[in-house]
Amino acid sequence: MKATNKDFKGLAPRAARQARVFFFCGPDDAGANDAAHTIAALLDDPGERIELGGAELKRDPVKLGDEARSTSLFGESRHIWVRASGDEAHDAVQNLIEGEVEGCPVLIVATSASDKSRTAKLLAGRDDALVAMFWPPDLRSVTGAVRDMADAAGVTLGGDLAERIARAAALDTRLAQSEVTKLALYLDASPQAPRRADAEALEAIGARTEDDGFASLVSAVLGGEAGKVGGELKRMRELGLSPVGVLLAFERRAAQLAQLAAKVGPRGDVQVVLKAEVQARRVFWKDERELGVQVRRWRGKRLTRLVDKLIELHRALLANSQNAELLLAQGLTEIARAAART
Repeated sequence: MKATNKDFKGLAPRAARQARVFFFCGPDDAGANDAAHTIAALLDDPGERIELGGAELKRDPVKLGDEARSTSLFGESRHIWVRASGDEAHDAVQNLIEGEVEGCPVLIVATSASDKSRTAKLLAGRDDALVAMFWPPDLRSVTGAVRDMADAAGVTLGGDLAERIARAAALDTRLAQSEVTKLALYLDASPQAPRRADAEALEAIGARTEDDGFASLVSAVLGGEAGKVGGELKRMRELGLSPVGVLLAFERRAAQLAQLAAKVGPRGDVQVVLKAEVQARRVFWKDERELGVQVRRWRGKRLTRLVDKLIELHRALLANSQNAELLLAQGLTEIARAAART
């Protein structure tokens, strides 16, 4: 079985009943993680969760099959969660599906892999497997996802507030879910006792959680605030965010800066263009000031060099996943210092 962003939700219940191996891939790491959690929740009897790393399975390809076919200490059910990069788990998956004894469900979240990878091709044609490919979402789809999260938590959200949460989370649904959960706690909301959220409630939780997520990291690096970068990287690690996922936020911002710079042109007024973008709701009003700072720093050849640097850094992270956090920290520090020199 194969799925994408568009049809995963409809296919998920059948896949959870029928499949035993699930491969979640694509450039949207948050979407792949969300999908894996969805499948885990739909399993009839998920039981104990066993976590394995892709590098570990690459070193010992037999381990996945052994774990999948073994029972827990008390004979209870279990499922296996694998966090891998690219095709690290390929040989382990091949050993698993070639075994004669059916194992417990195996969910693999594969950063930097695609539905054209060797592991995906190994599974895509099987009725007992699912390959799900996730592309980075757009603002509209994440806004819809935020409203769904809110409904499930008993929070009634208007479209404007849902969009604000989506933007503040840089389109990362994991961070958006965290904001919705905090909003539900603040309002004492539940599915049995729904509460309507307003701008005041969102501002209240935002004041306490202003440092959550990686929006402040993007702002510090591209705004040239090199002294803040170390603390923001520490916060990123505490949140358990994927280095590739964080880098994607920088790539999205670089693309936004390129669009704005093109509209400003060589002699245009940055502030006039930004105000027009805010009025057209293509830019969130709270982002206007920092985008103004960043557009002035990153234009022309400097913006081209920034994009090239991000592409180079992305390749480095995919090629060396074990040192991804260190490589990201070094790369972002270099970018922040370059921004500070303007």
